[in-house]
Order: sequence, then structure tokens, then C-alpha cells
Amino acid sequence: MSILRFTAALLAILSQAFAQEKAEAGAKFKLGAPISPLPDGAFTVVVIPDTQHYVGKATKLSPKSTEPVTNENLELQTRWIREHKAEQHIVFVSHVGDIVDYNVPEQWAIAKQHLDTLRGVVPFGLTVGNHDMTGKGDAHLFQQTFPASSFKSYPWYLGCFEHANDDQTVSANNVNSTQLFSAGGLDFIHINLECNAPNDVLAWAGEVLAKNANRRAFITTHMDLGVLEKPKENDGYIHDPKGRMRWVKCHGVRGNSAEQMWDRLYRKHANLGIVFSGDQSRVTAMSETRTGDHGNVVYSLLSDYMSEPVLRLYRFVPAENKIHVVTCDVRESRLVEATNYVPEQVKHQFTLDYPMSK
Repeated sequence: MSILRFTAALLAILSQAFAQEKAEAGAKFKLGAPISPLPDGAFTVVVIPDTQHYVGKATKLSPKSTEPVTNENLELQTRWIREHKAEQHIVFVSHVGDIVDYNVPEQWAIAKQHLDTLRGVVPFGLTVGNHDMTGKGDAHLFQQTFPASSFKSYPWYLGCFEHANDDQTVSANNVNSTQLFSAGGLDFIHINLECNAPNDVLAWAGEVLAKNANRRAFITTHMDLGVLEKPKENDGYIHDPKGRMRWVKCHGVRGNSAEQMWDRLYRKHANLGIVFSGDQSRVTAMSETRTGDHGNVVYSLLSDYMSEPVLRLYRFVPAENKIHVVTCDVRESRLVEATNYVPEQVKHQFTLDYPMSK
């Protein structure tokens, strides 16, 4: 057999295997009942998982395409938020990072097209993931697309981390930001922290939390829960031990792992209650509960359904002192019951204790 014929045969086999794997994965993405009505007196915080599902010219999913770049999932997610904002009493939206798949202008333009439709509709924050910057922390395309100047007119935008270093592409200009919102008679502060945020960023976040100690605090960062140690083989992303991650993807020796971020920031603040994250699509959905230094419960909540148009709805029900966590497919407006890597329904739909009574 010639080399060309052998190569063609091998490619055909690999293509068939990939198609079968994709079909099997799709079959295991099980949807259940329609999304239920919001309980009386409740309000919703929406978390957008990683949105790396770009197709079109020079994308990972369709590298040979000549079509313009699109992201149907992100379009569906932002449309659903707009259309259901009143019905679901959506008070805040956070993106967990990996807004784009390739850090290129074409994908940032599509991200802006869809995420900008939330402006003037609902307060929102964006997290910079490892795909949204270089390994050294250069986030200039994110900064050009979503600069701090484009948020300063909104009363809910509190500000961002700033520094006087020569390289302003790293960490500054909305790469780490903070927002305020109120609902159900409760006041909240939210902070977006870039992937593996360095010590100077964590110091800033600590100051923000301390100055707003009277507000309930949430943080969204890209890497938190997932595979504990960096896998040595590809299967490790599925089968290796999981928890709060101890490895980094960005900022080199300056970057903090999720475990270091817990020790240097999260555990120290009595008002912190939740850390949202993404990054780990093969972990998909995971939660962990720890107690901070002041006796406060801190929930860590991972959601990364990047191959599907999924949203996480955190329904705060003050009358019950509960948060109902609802994972839904917005194309069908139905509940996610199981996925390829996480077949347990209770990891996609569950309830958290969260005291809200005054």
C-alpha cells in the first residue's frame, strides 16, 4: 500500500471513530423536564459556562471551513437571558471564562456581538480564562473588546484592578473587575478574577472584599475545581483525582493555583459565600464545600458544558434559605439530567443551604 493510500485509510478510520465518539457523547447528554417556574419571592443569578464552541473559518471545530465565524451556543445563551430576564427575575450574570477558543480578533468580534446584548438589560461580569490571554497573561484582545471604559457608565460597575507597571496588557483594564447588585432585600458584591490571578490581584480583591464587608460576596474565576494535579496523559483529565486544583496554566511562577487562591484570599473573608468556575469540560460539573476562617460556608461550583448551549441558574429563595441550582439546555428550555462524563442527575440539579433571613 502506498503512503498516500495508507494515510487516506488512516484518516478515514480516525474520522469514523471521532464521529462515533461524538454520537455517543450526544446520546449521553440527557435532557429532562422543562424548566419549572421561579418560586415566589426568588431571584436568579445566571452563570455562563465556557463558550468555546466557535465554528467557521480557522476554528478548532471546523478548521477547513470557509464560512464566517459563528457561535450559536453563545447566541442562544444570551438570547435566553434577555427573553427570560423578567420571568426568571435574573439580577446578575457571570461568565466563567474561556469566552473564546482561539485568542484571535475574529472570535472576539463574535463574543462582543452576543455579550454586548446584555448591556442595559442586566448587570454582568466577564472572567478571563486561559484561552482569553497568553500563558504570560497578555490579555490585550480582551481589553480591546471589553475595556473598563465601556462599563464605567453603569452604576453597578464598581471598578477593576489597576497597576502602574509598564505592561498594561497584563491583569489591568477590566481583566479583573467587580460589580454590585441587590435583590430580595440583600446586597451583593461580585468579583471576576482572571485565571491563576497573581498575588497583586489577590491583594486588590482582598481589599475590595474588606471594604464591602457588609455585602454578601461571590467570586468567579476560571480555574478552581477540577483535576488536582496536571494530568500526564489525556485520560487523566477524566479519571485522575479531583478537587481544588494545584496547578496553573497562566502567569508562570507568578500565577496562583486554585489551592493557593483559597489560602491567600478566599478563606480570609467572612462575607464570601460562593466561588464559581469553569475550565474543566471533562469534569463538567462538580461542587465542594469548605469552611472559611470566620466559620462561613464557602461553596465552590464548577460548570463547564462548552459543547452545549447550557446555563446554570442559581435560584435564591429567601423564604427557604436555599439556593436551587438548575442546569438547563436553553435551546430546549429543559433540565440537564446527565452528560457524557457526569451521568449523575444530582450533580446538575441540586440545592444549597444559604441563610438569607435577616
